[in-house]
Amino acid sequence: MFQPTDPVLVTGASGFVGFHVVQTLLHEGLPVRALIRSTSRRQDLEALWASAKRSECEATATAAEGSCCVVGDIREAKSLQISADGCTALVHMAADYRLGARAPQELYQTNVVGTANVLQAAHRVGIRRVIYTSTVGTLGIPLDGSPGTEDTPVDLADMKGHYKRSKFLAEQMARRYAECYGIELIILHPSTPVGERDWKPTPTGRIILDFLRRRMPAYIDTGLNLVDVRDVAKGHVLALAKGRPGRSYILGNRNMTLREILRELADITGLPAPRVRLPYVIAYGIAVTDTLISRYLLGREPRVSVEAVRMASRKMFFSSERAVRELGMPQSSVTTALARAVAWYVAHGYCPAPPRGTADESGGS
Repeated sequence: MFQPTDPVLVTGASGFVGFHVVQTLLHEGLPVRALIRSTSRRQDLEALWASAKRSECEATATAAEGSCCVVGDIREAKSLQISADGCTALVHMAADYRLGARAPQELYQTNVVGTANVLQAAHRVGIRRVIYTSTVGTLGIPLDGSPGTEDTPVDLADMKGHYKRSKFLAEQMARRYAECYGIELIILHPSTPVGERDWKPTPTGRIILDFLRRRMPAYIDTGLNLVDVRDVAKGHVLALAKGRPGRSYILGNRNMTLREILRELADITGLPAPRVRLPYVIAYGIAVTDTLISRYLLGREPRVSVEAVRMASRKMFFSSERAVRELGMPQSSVTTALARAVAWYVAHGYCPAPPRGTADESGGS
């Protein structure tokens, strides 16, 4: 059992999952040094420190007193060593999670080069325990339709799109650096987290928002593994304490087709679920058209990217059995997490209130 004695450095702390990881570390009585960029949202983290300091739990309040935000950029190696100095462990979550980015090289700069910079800084200051947050997108999917596992065969040729390729390359490099530097590396593969505070939003949050805004007239035959973002955060903390070096863990829960997800949202909100199934070839054509118009006429990233549609050509179903068995990762209700996401978006003005499903936000400000 690994027990940190000094602050845990968390990169990507202002992101959707990052915020929840910081919150969970504090609740476990562990001080956090949150690495954020100068342009990152910090008000949520600052509110979290303040709330934790007022906590009736002495461990949480003490952890908050020893926690802080530091400004840096994983793409700039010089800023990282100062940020990491004095930390006892690292949770590296910072990533560029965009599908259909106009400048794909930006993904590699952050996800690959940035990861190398972070691990080099960790080595220089003597951090031995590192959690690297990857994605289930770097894992293989069995051809027979059964759920993928951490051991399903896969290689770079299976990676569709620059996001998945950049994360796959970053993961392979992290393993090489860990072996070279003697770092205790644990790799985590979150599936599709849902819940409150997906403010950006992520591509998954965009699905929920499109449904709430009545912008989803049809669906395609695809599937995802959904998991409560709070369980993903708990999985990070459990992996820090109990994860086996060199081991990887899928942090997921419930395999659902997109149609099932939309029906679940319909039950939560009272809004109608789309009934029209869009053939894949038509969805691909829409994505190509939207990409061309968005990039060359509107100068923005597409709402429906070719990369996203290509990824949707296969159901991304996975098994989190290893994380449940070895780490004790919880498997909370995905329905409840979806309801919290809906309530949070409505409470923060992202969309009009649906007929039902927003009475209890349970997600904070």
